[in-house]
Amino acid sequence: MEFSVDEIIGWLTAFYWPFLRIGALFMAAPVFGARTVPVRIRIILALLITFLLFPTMPDTSGLDPLGATGVVVAVQQILIGVFMGLTLQIMFAALVMSGMISATTMGLGFASTVDPQNGVQVTVLGQYYLIIATLLFLTVDGHLLLLSVLADSFLALPLGGELLPMEVVWNLVVFSAEMFLSALLIALPIMVGVLLVNLGLGVITRAAPQLNIFAVGFPATMLTGFVLVLLCQPLLSPLLMDLFSNSFDFLRLNLN
Repeated sequence: MEFSVDEIIGWLTAFYWPFLRIGALFMAAPVFGARTVPVRIRIILALLITFLLFPTMPDTSGLDPLGATGVVVAVQQILIGVFMGLTLQIMFAALVMSGMISATTMGLGFASTVDPQNGVQVTVLGQYYLIIATLLFLTVDGHLLLLSVLADSFLALPLGGELLPMEVVWNLVVFSAEMFLSALLIALPIMVGVLLVNLGLGVITRAAPQLNIFAVGFPATMLTGFVLVLLCQPLLSPLLMDLFSNSFDFLRLNLN
């Protein structure tokens, strides 16, 4: 069996377009795009997924990668991949924000650590929520659902189609607002509980001014926060499942 040079170049060109979308997704998506995952591993995974999805792709060997149309198609594929990854990043960032709000309320705002996924400083409680969410995301096969949405996106948004409309970008802004509202709901029990403790400490301070409120109040608010985190633990899993479901529903709605 012999293959001409033009046929090989055509196959490589057709392989190039889906690789851009998949590679952009793996660079932007959580878990896959974590800083702890080497870039070489991401590239190998992108090549593997592209190879598996390649037989179902339409024939795009006629597109010139160096032409004006090829540049537009390349930008389109990168934008779609980044859009999908950014959607899930917003979901995980909302959990980090929830932990930050809770930690600041209970007096742990100064206790921070490096987030290995994004390489930034986050509070310890935010890192705790992020680890729980990541483990649950992998447990419910969220990474496989992401690959399923990715495969369906090639049917809904074929190669060489239109760029993402501005309506989709606006929907992402609205979605981010909803995600951070969900994060506030996760932190709300801790905020309310610590607020009640602070009100009680304020009453005690007025009744006994000689009491050192800093020596008593700081451990009390921190202990109350830890107890509330423990009591709210059974409610965390359903809230995270709702976040995952809303995120994937948003992707399917905007990529179909």
